[in-house]
Amino acid sequence: MSVLSVLVLYIEFTVFLLMFSNGINLPADQLYTLWHRPSLLIRSLIAVVVLVPVVVILVLIVFDLPAKVSLGLVVLAAAPGSPLITQHSKTRGGSLTLSAGLQLTLVLLAVLITPLTLELFDYIFDFKKGLVVSHLKVAKQVATVSLLPVSIGLLIQIFLPKLAKMIGKPLKVLASVLFIILILAVILILPTVWPTLRIGVMPIAAIVTMAVSALVFGHLLGGPISQERASVAIASISRNIGLSFFIVVIGGIQAELLPTIIVYAFLGPLISIGYAILIKPRNARTLPYLLGR
Repeated sequence: MSVLSVLVLYIEFTVFLLMFSNGINLPADQLYTLWHRPSLLIRSLIAVVVLVPVVVILVLIVFDLPAKVSLGLVVLAAAPGSPLITQHSKTRGGSLTLSAGLQLTLVLLAVLITPLTLELFDYIFDFKKGLVVSHLKVAKQVATVSLLPVSIGLLIQIFLPKLAKMIGKPLKVLASVLFIILILAVILILPTVWPTLRIGVMPIAAIVTMAVSALVFGHLLGGPISQERASVAIASISRNIGLSFFIVVIGGIQAELLPTIIVYAFLGPLISIGYAILIKPRNARTLPYLLGR
């Protein structure tokens, strides 16, 4: 078995474990709490699932980007629902209840969101030649490594709460460690990735534009409650890096797409930290927002 084959298996296992950890650790009742607030749920999904791809479409039109960078941004746009949404939101002034419910919702919907988003970009930009992947295959694989483990985790949490409590924290730590190792492994194992991490000023500007726009739209659509605004903003900027890697490797390793994803994995959290610092003194005040609660 080649090194690349081992890496592909490792990516699949890591994504599966991250999603299983989410199902075990994120309270199921908070999922229902969000679903009982349809206006907030719809606004959150518009921010994360609709407006981020729209931003990427505009970025691809405005910026003169290399194909590999454009495809990397497309993959990120198609991969919402980072396993770290709740953790990031909690440390950056967000609502734990909203973050947990939204994170689980995005994971459950990823089997539809991801292939449909890829199909949209294919239709607009004709990326089929660059991103060699069947959308039906994406749906099946996302169901296997995302929907299935989260569902199993939720069932264990509901029907075997003592077991869930016992294994929840160790599982979360293990999944986080494996994810960190995954990013390092991608950089170190694939020889074409490391030299291309210097992707240039224009691609960096495009990535920053995407991330900042996601934060702004999430903030505006988050409603009048400061913690909920922060949660939707963080969920919008937080793309699922593990799932992005997985999309890239489904049709065979396409290493030229990975630098954009890796750079976003580092810049995204830094920008969200800046956002948290910026809104902290204003948390008690109501900022303008687009739609009613």
